[in-house]
Amino acid sequence: MSGAPMNGLVPLGSAPANQWQVDSARVDLVRSQPAPRPLDLAASPQRLRLDLARTALVIIDMQNDFCHPEGWLASIGVDVGPARVPIAPLVAVRSACAAAGMPVVWVNWGNRADRLNLGPATLHVYDADGSGGGLGARIGARGKVLEAGTWCAAVVEEFGDTSAEIHVAKYSMSGFWDTPLDAILRNLGVTTLLMGGVNLDQCVLATLQDASFRGYDCVLLEECAATTSPEFCARAALYNIRQCFGFTASAADLLDALAEPACAATRGVSA
Repeated sequence: MSGAPMNGLVPLGSAPANQWQVDSARVDLVRSQPAPRPLDLAASPQRLRLDLARTALVIIDMQNDFCHPEGWLASIGVDVGPARVPIAPLVAVRSACAAAGMPVVWVNWGNRADRLNLGPATLHVYDADGSGGGLGARIGARGKVLEAGTWCAAVVEEFGDTSAEIHVAKYSMSGFWDTPLDAILRNLGVTTLLMGGVNLDQCVLATLQDASFRGYDCVLLEECAATTSPEFCARAALYNIRQCFGFTASAADLLDALAEPACAATRGVSA
């Protein structure tokens, strides 16, 4: 239970957007709807008007094995420099979104120790010859590749403490497959997703596509997403997002819009 009693009834539910009001004799199923908090944002292919009361920031795979110079990708010779580019803009965007009252959701690859929910098709992507060097392989003293609860799967240190925010472990390219992400977002009353992370053309795109298929409004923040793949892969991903799955916008434009006095007033913050 959370919140304060209303008309003698007590709120029952883990998120304010999805609560009953109850007592020993009555159950009120009418959910309280948050007042809209509009935000105008330059975007492509069209300008957008968002409702901050129904928007969440979703950050994908900004974790040590993908982004740290001592992580898994770096250990197998991948240049992780591009994967680190979104860190600074995401730090700024995360802070601004949280200050605006938006949920921040971390979607990180985090395998079970026994890998029993990973089929051969998933394992083959990272261990094509079966030599055992992919998901779950041990890399030095850091732990096993992308295993939940280890340094390998943890958010990179530049973001500081993220324990108060929402974390969802995923086990494939998409953050929606076999995870509670959809249920969490719907319970929060979220309809619009601001998205960033790595790799743009793989896990970010797959998660964004699945979000679109489920009816979410999807906005990729361009400076907040990158890939270690060839540059043409990023161009193709951006084209397909704008053409088929949602919108792209500048993180700088978002930060400017959130800093506007009118936006601050909608969340009770003095400008």
